[in-house]
Amino acid sequence: MSLDRAGVRYEVRPYEHDPSATSYGLEAAEALGVPPAQVFKTLLVETDKGLGVGIVPVDRLLDLKAIAAALGAKKATMAEPSVAERVTGYVVGGISPVGQKRTLPTVLDESALEHGTILVSGGKRGFDLEVSPDDLLDVVRGRTAAIART
Repeated sequence: MSLDRAGVRYEVRPYEHDPSATSYGLEAAEALGVPPAQVFKTLLVETDKGLGVGIVPVDRLLDLKAIAAALGAKKATMAEPSVAERVTGYVVGGISPVGQKRTLPTVLDESALEHGTILVSGGKRGFDLEVSPDDLLDVVRGRTAAIART
């Protein structure tokens, strides 16, 4: 579901994407002048229960054991980029947690709740959305868990 359709307040935060950037999320944080802990990346995982979505701060890594547990699975692996793009309808580096082709089980790292708003990709590189974590969870029908690691 889209944020507009859900009636959620959000702010569009575009920035000039540098094609040579090695970390899209850290690039967004720097370009938008926000701490990396407030900018979140959307990652797809494959589990024995099917595909799932993990949303973690851009300066942290997704803990595969933790997201597997949060999704009720035995183990999780990162989905291949081609699978992530096909399933979500977005390109890697611009995968948004909202408006995906299919609604997948989604887990947002609990650190998001420390912020009034967080930034997530708006569906393409150089285009972020600033939204409250609670509103994001409502729209994606997600939940929180400690799924990020350093």
